[in-house]
Amino acid sequence: MPTQVTVNPGLITINDGSSFLVTASDASIDDNQAQGFFVRDTRLISYYEISLNRYRLVLLASSNLNHHTALYQFTNPQLPTVNGNLPAGSLFITIRRDIVGGIHEDIEIANYHPQPVEFQLMLAIRSDFADIFEVRAKNIVMRGNTETVWKDGVLTTNYRSSSFVRGIVTEPVCSTSQASYANGRLMFNVVITPGKTWHTCINFTVLANGDVLKPQQTCAVPHTTEAGKVRDEFLSNATMLQSSNAEIRGFYQQALVDMGALRIQVEDNGQQFWMPAAGIPWFMAVFGRDSVISSLQTMAVYHKFARGTLVRLAQLQATQLDDWHDATPGKMLHELRRDELTKLNQLPYSPYYGTIDTTILWIVTLAETYSWNADLSMLNECRSPVEKALTWIEKYGDFDGDGFVEYLTRSSHGLRNQGWKDSGESMVYPNGKLVEPPIALCEVQGYVYDAWQRAALIYEVWGEQEQAKKLRQKAEELYKRFNDRFWMEDEGFYCLGLDNNKQQIKSIASNPGQLLWSGIVPQERAKKVAERLFQADMWCGWGIRTLSSQNQGYNPISYQRGSVWPHDNSMIAAGLKRYGYHKETNQIAEGIFAAASYFQAGRMPELFAGIERRDDNFPVPYPDANIPQAWAAGSIFLIIRSILGLEADAPQQQLKVQPNLPECLPDLELINLSVGEAKVSLRFWREGEQTRWEVTYQDGDLQVSATN
Repeated sequence: MPTQVTVNPGLITINDGSSFLVTASDASIDDNQAQGFFVRDTRLISYYEISLNRYRLVLLASSNLNHHTALYQFTNPQLPTVNGNLPAGSLFITIRRDIVGGIHEDIEIANYHPQPVEFQLMLAIRSDFADIFEVRAKNIVMRGNTETVWKDGVLTTNYRSSSFVRGIVTEPVCSTSQASYANGRLMFNVVITPGKTWHTCINFTVLANGDVLKPQQTCAVPHTTEAGKVRDEFLSNATMLQSSNAEIRGFYQQALVDMGALRIQVEDNGQQFWMPAAGIPWFMAVFGRDSVISSLQTMAVYHKFARGTLVRLAQLQATQLDDWHDATPGKMLHELRRDELTKLNQLPYSPYYGTIDTTILWIVTLAETYSWNADLSMLNECRSPVEKALTWIEKYGDFDGDGFVEYLTRSSHGLRNQGWKDSGESMVYPNGKLVEPPIALCEVQGYVYDAWQRAALIYEVWGEQEQAKKLRQKAEELYKRFNDRFWMEDEGFYCLGLDNNKQQIKSIASNPGQLLWSGIVPQERAKKVAERLFQADMWCGWGIRTLSSQNQGYNPISYQRGSVWPHDNSMIAAGLKRYGYHKETNQIAEGIFAAASYFQAGRMPELFAGIERRDDNFPVPYPDANIPQAWAAGSIFLIIRSILGLEADAPQQQLKVQPNLPECLPDLELINLSVGEAKVSLRFWREGEQTRWEVTYQDGDLQVSATN
C-alpha cells in the first residue's frame, strides 16, 4: 500500500448541490480561515466552537461518511465541574452533520464515568455573511447590517445589504435539556447518570431573499436523505467497472461518487436534468468550460449529464454586447454566481462570459451527446443556440478577422487569460515573460476545427447538406491556415499560440497535446507531437506538465506553469488514442493511476505538482486544490474510455471498440454501458500483448464491433 497523501489536510468538506460546509477536523470553524457554511456564495456560519464548561474537546477521529454527511468523535479533557474534576476520557461525544437544504446537527454524549456528571455544553456560533470571493482571498470587507434575536428558543441572525438579504436560523430541537443563549453562545445544562446518553439536535435553516432552505431532521428518520436518493439514482444508472485490479476499480468508483456529489439540478420546460458543477469547495456553481469538459469525459459513463449541461448553458447564452460581463451575442458563460458583490454589481458574475472556449466546446458536446443518446428532440431544441454559437465563432470569437479565434477581456474585473489555463500568469514566452493579450491559443483553433466538423454532421441530420458543406469547407481552410501559422519546424511542435503582434509564442507547453484530441494535426506531424510530449522536460512520470521545465517561467508547484492537471492529461490521452498511439495513451494512464494510488481514497485532485517521479517520492498536492473536482474525477472515465477506444454512433445503433489494456490493467468489465436505448456489458482481458474482448450482456439493438 503506497503512502497516503492528503489534499488540504485538516479539513472536512461536505455539500448538497452548491451549498457546502468546510470545517477543521475537530468540527470547529475559524472565521479567519477559508472555512464555514456557504449557501449561494455567501458564508452564513463563520465561527463554530463546541466546549464543555469552556474546555475544548479532545478529537478522537473525524471523517466524511459521504458527500453530505460528516462524523466527528471526541472525548473530554480533565474537566472541572461542580461535582469535582471529571477525569479525562470519561465521556464519548459524537457530532454528526447532514447538509440537505440547511444543516442538521446531532450531538450525543455518553457517560462512562461511574458517577453522575454535570456540566455546561456550549456552542459559540457566529455569522459574518462574507462574500465567497473575499473569504477565499482572506480579504473580507464588512458591509450591510446584521441583527441577532433569541426568541422562544430560536436564534435568528439576519443580514441586509441594500437588496441583498441572507439569514440563518439556529433552532435546538428534540433536546434532552433546554437551551439558553447568552454571550454569543448556545448553552445546555447537561446531567448524565452513569452508562446513560444525553442528546440534542440543532437545525440550521437558511434564509435567502425570501427562500427558506430547511434541513432534513435526520435524527428522527432513517439516514436516507434526499441527497442520498439522488446519489443512489445516479450510481444505479451509471456505467460500472469491474476488474481484478482492485485499486483501479476503486479509482473509478470514487470518481463516480465524486461526480454524484458535484451534481447541480437544472429545470427546463417542466423537466429535471443534472449537470456537473466544477469542484468542491470553491467552484460549486455553474461553470461553462468545466461543465462541458466534464460532460464530455463522462459520456460513456452517464451521458445524461451532458444533456443538463447543454440545456443550462443554452438558457444562459448571451444575447447582447456587454463589456462589464465580457458578453457578446451567442457566447456561452464562464461562471454564474449569487454572492453579495455580484448582486450589487461590484463583480460581473451574473453571469460572467470571459471564456474563449466554452461556446466552441458546447457545439462539440452537443454532437458527441447525440452520438451517444440519438435524441433528435434534444438536437432540435438546441438548433437556435447552435446557430448563435456558430455565428459567435466568426463574428466575435475571431474579432479581428485574421482567421483565428482569440481572447481579450473588455471588463474592468475580467480575466486576463480566458483559455482553460486562466490564471493571470499562465501565458509566458520561453524567457518567462508574460504574454500580453489578445492571444490566439493553439488548442482553441483545434476546438473550432472540431466544432465545425461536428456541426456539419448535425446539419446533415437536419437535412441541410449545403450548410454542412460550408462548415466542412471552413474547417478545411482552418486546417491549412492553422498548420501553416502555428507549426514550429525547428521544435517539431506547435507553438502555444499567437501573441498580440500575431507572432508565435514559442513556449513548449501541454496545450498542443489537445490538438490531437481535436484532430487538426496531420498524421505525419502527430508522431513528432507525441514524441515531444514525452521528453523529460514535459513528462514528469505522473503525467504531462502544463509547461516545459526548460521554460524560464517554470515552477512545478505553481497553478499552471509546470503542474500536472489530470483533465489535461486525459484529453491528451484521448487524442493520442485517436491517432493510434496506444502505448503513449497507456503511459499517461499508468502515470495518472500511479498518482491516484497515493491520494487519499484514490481521489484525483484538481492538479498536483509537476515534480519528477522517483522511487523515493510521491505526488505533491497543490495547496487549496479543489477536491473532489469534476474534470479531475472525469479524467479517470476518459482515460478508461481511451484505453478501450469506445466510440458510439447511437443513431446507427453502433458501438466501436479498439481496446489495448496496459500491463497494470490485465482485465476490465464495463457493466450497464448505455448507447441510445440499448444497454450493454463488455469484458476485456489481456492475452500476452493482445487485448481480447466480448459482449457479456446486451439489452436492445446495438452492433458492437472492433475498429479496423
